[in-house]
Amino acid sequence: MTDAFKPVRPGDRAPEFTLAAANRDGTVSLGDYQAKRAVLLGLFRGLHCPFCRRQVFQLGAVQPALAALGVETVAVMNTQAERARLYFRYHPTPVVLLADPEARTHRAFAVPSFELDEAVVAALAEARINPTGELPRPLPPLEANVVLNTRDGFELTEADQAIVQANPAQLTGHFLIDRNGIVRWATLEAEEGLSGIGKFPTPADLLGAARALAETG
Repeated sequence: MTDAFKPVRPGDRAPEFTLAAANRDGTVSLGDYQAKRAVLLGLFRGLHCPFCRRQVFQLGAVQPALAALGVETVAVMNTQAERARLYFRYHPTPVVLLADPEARTHRAFAVPSFELDEAVVAALAEARINPTGELPRPLPPLEANVVLNTRDGFELTEADQAIVQANPAQLTGHFLIDRNGIVRWATLEAEEGLSGIGKFPTPADLLGAARALAETG
């Protein structure tokens, strides 16, 4: 796992970013929300990841409750802007969607990624996951991706394949950032091992963090 820098944690200042929007015009910056609203930021793999797609839609479902607590919900996808715009045109969500094809935001927040060396490939083959309960049985992560993408009728485009080749094993992260730009809550995917791939915070987790922030200011 590449982790040259310590991942951003609660108490740290969130790195600034400006990215192309995928479901609105122009660009969006973290600074756009400073002194106005807190931000729940999700940093995801590309559209090839079925678990990431599901989490984006889960964020959309909880977005109204988060908004009522003064929290804007922002999802960054490791994909090209045009690819994200096309996909989410047919699969809309109320969250603010941003495209980061180079995963610069993931690196700025130091969200780890894997080098797919022989040892990691072997470990992935040994791991078993079923984080959403949709699989017939726990499967290796790569096999689980194929099964769920097939079930979804999702076919990787050339743009998706390019992302997979450029950044094959990026992990994900969620960060709750207050109006002053300070991270107040954070969680990273698979912190306890590869069996945690695809396991993301639940709506209860997200709302609990947002309520705690609202109570403390």
